[in-house]
Amino acid sequence: MQTETNQRFTAQLPRNLAANIAYFLANIVIGVLLVPYFINTLGVAAYGIIPLATSITGYVAIVVQSLNTAVSRFLTIDLQRRDYVAANRTFNTSLFGLTLAILLMIPVILVVAYFIPTIFHVPAGQENDAILLFLGVSAAFLIRAWSGNFTVQLFAYNRLDLQNLVNLTNLIVQTGLIVLLFTFPGPSLALIGWAYLAGAMTASVISFILARRICPYLLISISSFDRRKVRDLCGLGGWVVIDQIGTLFLFQIDLIVVNLLFGETLAGEYAIALQWGILMRSVAGMLAGVLVPTMLSYYALKQTEKIIKITKSAIKFMGFAMALPTGLVCGFAPQLLTIWVGAEYAGLAPLLALLTAHLAVNMSVLPLFSVNVAYNRVRIPGLVTILLGTANLILAIILPLVTGWGYYGVAVAGVIILTFRHTLFVPWYAARILSVPMTIYLRSLVSGVHATLLIGGVATVFAVVTTPLSLFTLIIAGAVISLVYGIIVLEFCLTPFEKQLFESYLPPRWKKFNETNLFDNKD
Repeated sequence: MQTETNQRFTAQLPRNLAANIAYFLANIVIGVLLVPYFINTLGVAAYGIIPLATSITGYVAIVVQSLNTAVSRFLTIDLQRRDYVAANRTFNTSLFGLTLAILLMIPVILVVAYFIPTIFHVPAGQENDAILLFLGVSAAFLIRAWSGNFTVQLFAYNRLDLQNLVNLTNLIVQTGLIVLLFTFPGPSLALIGWAYLAGAMTASVISFILARRICPYLLISISSFDRRKVRDLCGLGGWVVIDQIGTLFLFQIDLIVVNLLFGETLAGEYAIALQWGILMRSVAGMLAGVLVPTMLSYYALKQTEKIIKITKSAIKFMGFAMALPTGLVCGFAPQLLTIWVGAEYAGLAPLLALLTAHLAVNMSVLPLFSVNVAYNRVRIPGLVTILLGTANLILAIILPLVTGWGYYGVAVAGVIILTFRHTLFVPWYAARILSVPMTIYLRSLVSGVHATLLIGGVATVFAVVTTPLSLFTLIIAGAVISLVYGIIVLEFCLTPFEKQLFESYLPPRWKKFNETNLFDNKD
């Protein structure tokens, strides 16, 4: 059974990675194009309300998202062990429990939405639109969270390619409706909320259909609701809630603070620079997400040595992978902003670099978070994260007021706290769970630091020498740097095991090519 499961998961890895890359490319293209589109149609101040609304709704949906994380852990283990009776209890307990949680959250959403124009700086005359935007985005979050009861089945069977199909459907419907509605009847924050809602509803229907095809063993039945399972799910899910609140304080509190301290216009500027940080984090989440079902499967099969070996190499891979986009964005920051949103925003280049440079290191440790969930060791990370998140909130308020750095102070606060958490606590705790020295993970982080400095330096020199850069020149420069960097990493920076692990992620046709080319390793 172990060999069969491992072979099935290994065969699925290339498809999952390809689907993740496809979704990411669509996400980054749409994300990059929508920002100037929103600025031109709504204005920079109104644009800043859009990421603010998604940040706030992240807090509203945090309970259901955290319970989905707990369900993922238990349901994956039940299904990998082929215990379908236990899996049905887990599934139905989650389904009916989440339904109740969502119903209880609806009054909270309505109250918060009503006071949005009072709490935050909203452009004059757009107060009602801001309320409708918040309601639409919140409803979309809750619908997607509820439908997570079905996408978690795809996760349990390592069908991340189908999960990404659901996500891509949501993105395409959402974006298509925004463009259509902005054309007829015209630009409005409220219409964005309705587009989010329509995308979520469409994606949820597709997730239900796919779940039934992939996992026909799970049936909706109130009789399978198990009160004893509630304790298990809430035990893990409760600590994940705490951890997620702290994570939101780390990643999504900065724009809220900027809006409250400096107003909607400066918040809009901050959101422009923040967009690339959000995209970098989505890159990291995409790459790390491929490993999570594998980690849970190895845990279910009690293969601890494989978990240790893969997480160590995964951090190194993440560092090398994150160094490329991060270094390019930082090195070409002024030119990128000029081409992207206009020369008047090129002065945001230092802020853009500050918000993205640290992610090459801090996102490298994401594979270690799956260790906490697999081993059900989330209490201490939850406490530490909520403490650090609170510290980030306090520092984000104090630092700009004391130093006069403005929104740069808010950004610096986030970098300091996040770096402390990800370079010290996260590696230490994972090493403690797996009973290995913390240094094996710290050594893996160094490669990403060096690679980021190298790429950022080369991009900066290229930008200075070839000023001014056109879009075509920027694309060619990025492609050349990426190609040379990829060859160097694959040929000289990976061990034989890491090359073999990397090859396992490639489609079968690429593997045959690599056997006689890049991966013709005699070590």
